[in-house]
Amino acid sequence: MKLAVVTSSLLAALTSAGCSPVKRDIQPVTDWGGNPSGLNLHVYVPARLTAKPAVILALHYCGGSGPAYSGMTKYNSLADTQGFIVLYPSSPNDNNCWDVATTKSLTREGGGDSTGLANMVKWALTTYNGDPTKVFVTGSSSGCMMSNVVAVTYPDMFAAVSCYSGVAAGCLAGSPGASPTTADPTCANGEIVKTGEQWAAQARAMYPGYTGAHPRVQVWHGEADFFVHYKNMAEIMKQWSSLLGVPFSKNNTDTPQSGYTQMIYGDGTKLVGYSARGVGHTVPVHEEDDLRWFGI
Repeated sequence: MKLAVVTSSLLAALTSAGCSPVKRDIQPVTDWGGNPSGLNLHVYVPARLTAKPAVILALHYCGGSGPAYSGMTKYNSLADTQGFIVLYPSSPNDNNCWDVATTKSLTREGGGDSTGLANMVKWALTTYNGDPTKVFVTGSSSGCMMSNVVAVTYPDMFAAVSCYSGVAAGCLAGSPGASPTTADPTCANGEIVKTGEQWAAQARAMYPGYTGAHPRVQVWHGEADFFVHYKNMAEIMKQWSSLLGVPFSKNNTDTPQSGYTQMIYGDGTKLVGYSARGVGHTVPVHEEDDLRWFGI
């Protein structure tokens, strides 16, 4: 898997009479609360926050890091104009992949990665007076897998999800690891096939007794992805279709760009997918589309 290399530096962007704000860099955070699995955190806070800012949790791919994901996406520059906060966690474990396999992480308050990520969000909401109704999660590959996991373990925390090239929540449950070198390959190969209700039941078991709403979900996957096989997209869509109670409605071709097919479920306000023809692993991040889906 290709790794992004990022060199952090402070960049001064003062122009004509100081009319432009100073560009900022991500900052490390060490005191954000309970951290049972030893995660790391960087945060991007723009110079001009809105009164009650939205919070985006952005999750890196296997072999990556929060700073690397910050460097390869445009969320920070968009935050400068829209006034939201971006959290960039890092997993130092299992080849820098997110734990989407153990019972600890696949259980609300179970003491795994999902617990630590939820604590980061709580910290950000408290520290920056964030809007608890505008918390969102996104990620690529392993980060997409974890996006689905936190969306079902903490469905009352996240308003919407947009993730790229992952698998359904629980697909890797019981695997010896969650990285390309430690995981049971059956999941990534797209060989775990269930009904929508079976996937939904597995997701509900991660937060027993919860009867509230689940977040809106937007899913991206490349049709030429043989690393996290394209067949996994169908399983993700089945899981969320059942959880959200929205059946497939129609396809829109060449949306949002040539070669992409938009898959609408229900009226398109709760669940959509984007199938990318000729695209491998992973689908490039579509930050502006993410923000539109989030309502930022």
